[in-house]
Amino acid sequence: MKRTTGTDRSITRNWRPATQAVRAGTWRSEMGETSEAMFLSSGYSYDDAATPAARFAGDQAGMTYSRLQNPTVAMLEERIAVMEGAEACRTQASGMAAMTAALLCQLSAGDHVVAARAAFGSCRWLVDELLPRFGIEGTTIDSTDNAAWEAAIRPNTKVFFFETPANPTLDIVDLAHVCGLARSHGITTVVDNAFCTPVMQRPMEFGADVIAYSATKLMDGQGRVLAGAVCGTEEFINDKLLPFQRNTGPNLSPFNAWVVLKGLETLELRARRQCDNALKIGRFMEGRVPVIKHPGLASHPRHDMAMRQMTMPGCIFSFVLDGGRQQAHALLDQLQLIDISNNIGDARSLMCHPASTTHHSVGAEKRAEMGVDEGMLRFNVGLEDADDLIEDLDRALAAIGL
Repeated sequence: MKRTTGTDRSITRNWRPATQAVRAGTWRSEMGETSEAMFLSSGYSYDDAATPAARFAGDQAGMTYSRLQNPTVAMLEERIAVMEGAEACRTQASGMAAMTAALLCQLSAGDHVVAARAAFGSCRWLVDELLPRFGIEGTTIDSTDNAAWEAAIRPNTKVFFFETPANPTLDIVDLAHVCGLARSHGITTVVDNAFCTPVMQRPMEFGADVIAYSATKLMDGQGRVLAGAVCGTEEFINDKLLPFQRNTGPNLSPFNAWVVLKGLETLELRARRQCDNALKIGRFMEGRVPVIKHPGLASHPRHDMAMRQMTMPGCIFSFVLDGGRQQAHALLDQLQLIDISNNIGDARSLMCHPASTTHHSVGAEKRAEMGVDEGMLRFNVGLEDADDLIEDLDRALAAIGL
């Protein structure tokens, strides 16, 4: 295989984002296919015994085993790296595989992590439950409090770990301040950017070191496959992440990689339409529900910061009903167009009750600490006509007395 003429990194990095999403990382076989080829192979054969020896020794480029390299997966990794503005990328089997690998590959017993209090339930489990099993301490803080980050630093702090916007509270972290603080103390920042992807926010432009993704979400965008990705410098990816991944095996399948490659081609178009829909619906909901958490609305406490960091207002927001879980479930049961589902980033509009789904496992006390209210609902706004979605919400809200 060879890269398509003109698609080497020196050229693709100068392309604009929409072009990168369609063309970056394209390799073609001797067949000259236009769409990326899918290589469903676990292993590779060689012309002579010296070739695999040279490849395993690192003296010769080439495929050895699909736990280490696969042409389809490599194309996706190159495309994501270019879109992110990163030197390198490695993909994983799921978003949580990416988060786990990004942390464990660089941490050892005796290290300390500072993490955002508001986070996806499984990410909090990593910090609160998994890391301590390996002798790694974690401190969780209010990520919107700049002073709290500095106050939590210890001599053995190695990583800052956070999402922005946070799931499902939509907390916004001051990227420039937190990443700058980390660098001044020799701390690595690991940012979960799944709510935005590179078309809405590029944390490395604000000083972030490592970007982790659930590519299951907006990158695929149609609820088809699980996938994850970690981006960083070549040194981090090759010297820290790759040895961990090679020997633990959380690899992405070629088929799933191919599906995400196809999703990236329309990512920016989908994101723009979904964000426009979400902003229109957010404005409709404002005043209709007691609390709305939407970074694109001026009522969000960090609206101005969000709009400085993000190129679009986001397609996911949350709102809170006064009637707690009972009223939140009642609203979900009244929906006719919007699906009840705990995924995000889908082209279909989805709504869920985090306290009983995505954050159920963290427990009531921790949910309260994180700001995951019993009356909170998280809304992934899709590609449908916004007026149809508003009509569905209007009818459902009226049915529960709002």
